[in-house]
Amino acid sequence: MNEDFLTIAGKQYRSRLLVGSGKYRDLDETREATLAAEAEIVTVAIRRVNIGQDPNAPSLLDVLPPSRYTILPNTAGCYNAKDAVYTLQMARELLDGHKLVKLEVLGDEQTLFPHMPETLKAAETLVRDGFDVMVYCSDDPVQAKILQEIGCVAVMPLASLIGSGMGILNPWNLSLIIEQASVPVLVDAGVGTASDATIAMELGCDGVLMNTAIAAAREPVRMARAMKLAVQAGREAYLAGRMPKRFAASPSSPREGRIT
Repeated sequence: MNEDFLTIAGKQYRSRLLVGSGKYRDLDETREATLAAEAEIVTVAIRRVNIGQDPNAPSLLDVLPPSRYTILPNTAGCYNAKDAVYTLQMARELLDGHKLVKLEVLGDEQTLFPHMPETLKAAETLVRDGFDVMVYCSDDPVQAKILQEIGCVAVMPLASLIGSGMGILNPWNLSLIIEQASVPVLVDAGVGTASDATIAMELGCDGVLMNTAIAAAREPVRMARAMKLAVQAGREAYLAGRMPKRFAASPSSPREGRIT
């Protein structure tokens, strides 16, 4: 059987589970949870996590080395395009010219919902500047299509509010985004437990990114393992193709050919 890779910006990944690096008790727990998830892409909030900005403090890269993981700098905490672009330009310097980034421009501190006009503006600037942009966005098929046309390498609609754990509130919009997609679609934000991740994958998402669902669990390392398995199960179910739903019973044992 052919291996089923996730391809982003021309690079292949075996894991379709992307994880964050914040909210853990310490760097050791961050490392253990990431290992348990078997994630290959780890997103890092440049404004909150040290990856070299402070040479006198412990660095995330000491426990999650770029030689083993694709570090995905993100713009968490940015509320306008100018700040987001500057943050990722700084990340590129810190990571020796690294081009793959996650853009998120937030609308307000209460909902952390994406500010789409500023997101579009930042995406255009970053793509022109040579970045490979994975972009956090609303679950609006029109906005997702515009981001693809700008040149983003992946669109990442929220399932529900960041850190809410409310799961997938609008599967129909996600399905519309997936149906028209020419780049990978990954659910970003709102996953609370393993079944949420499975549903996202069964819908046809190419992957899932999560942080709080793992880091805020009672046992983060165990939850990381559960999420790995959930993403794998959902992907397998999607590829297998579910049986059609019916409005009548259909017996497992057919009437034809019975022994009489």
